[in-house]
Amino acid sequence: MNRFYLKTGDTSPSLEYALSPASVDLTDATVFFNMRGRDGVKISRAAAVVVTPTGSPTVRYDWQASNTDVPGSFTAEFEVVYPGGAIETFPNRDFILVTITEDIA
Repeated sequence: MNRFYLKTGDTSPSLEYALSPASVDLTDATVFFNMRGRDGVKISRAAAVVVTPTGSPTVRYDWQASNTDVPGSFTAEFEVVYPGGAIETFPNRDFILVTITEDIA
């Protein structure tokens, strides 16, 4: 499982994720980011960025302050909508684990 750590209120670093298999082609695809915690969905279908469309396809989510305002453990995923309308979710075997830890001040 992939793990990503932030402190409350942080908007950096962005969450970058390399898709597998490398044969995935994100050319002209739309990518969304989803994240949920114990209390339900925290982020639903937020726009994500395609960093590298082919070869080693990579996507990125740029945090907003409201995304990291509550400490806790969250599961996240990227949803790809291909040009023909097909949808594929990454990772497709598990989740990205996001931990937001309370900061001191």
